[in-house]
Amino acid sequence: MEKKTIKISVPYEKAGLPSDGCGAELDIYTIERYDNVRIKNRPAIIICPGGGYEYCSVREAEPIAIRFAAYGISAFVLRYSCINKMFPTALLEAAASMAYVRDNSELLGIDPNKIMICGFSAGGHLAASLAVHWKKPFISGVFERDPKIFRPNGAVLCYPVITSGEKRHDGSIINIVGKDRPAEMMEPVSLEKQVTADVPPTFIWHTANDDCVPVENTLLFASALAENKIPFACHIFEKGVHGLALCDDVTAGYEGHIEPDCAQWFNMAVSWIKAL
Repeated sequence: MEKKTIKISVPYEKAGLPSDGCGAELDIYTIERYDNVRIKNRPAIIICPGGGYEYCSVREAEPIAIRFAAYGISAFVLRYSCINKMFPTALLEAAASMAYVRDNSELLGIDPNKIMICGFSAGGHLAASLAVHWKKPFISGVFERDPKIFRPNGAVLCYPVITSGEKRHDGSIINIVGKDRPAEMMEPVSLEKQVTADVPPTFIWHTANDDCVPVENTLLFASALAENKIPFACHIFEKGVHGLALCDDVTAGYEGHIEPDCAQWFNMAVSWIKAL
């Protein structure tokens, strides 16, 4: 496996967004085809690290990609535009990344019908945004593409920011709608209100005592998925701080990031992905 990085192109001006300071990159961790290995085209996952839409956390980037690749899932890390980049800047970058992976699936050895989006915290908001908005004209119109090219086949959401309502993570929402919080901007980023029958199957997990992004974010989204009859798996672990990543010493920033019980999420997610 060899890491490669490409730039993701987005026509920001066409979307009415400033391009200053914008620029997304996609780190690629694909698994080579081997003559004596049965599977030639593998599932893939695009990973959106967290960081409150202020930065992309390194703990939720390459270590996650390498772990997925070790389990036979080709991985991509999206380093999206952060710090006061208004919605839907990062979302358009995620959509462009999905289109790139699907367009190049044969070259990359990927099954085009098994491309997931994964996100942590604010990256979970970005991943869920693509899951709920992929069909919207404000995405397909900008790229002039069939919306189906942007649809994830599944979403893996890890302690995600979801709502712009009472249980919001203030920092993340301010960074994509601004401090004035105009009502017309708050609605599309409150993702529990955007769930329809077009949302792909979803795997979501959180800890009950998360004191940064309240667990209600996950519960609101899970409830909306259930209401719209979207297949989903939801795991709420009893305890664990925010930002657990892999929950082990590979990604631990400090001792509190090691939670063996929560670490089960990864194998559960892999099994869920391979069963889709």
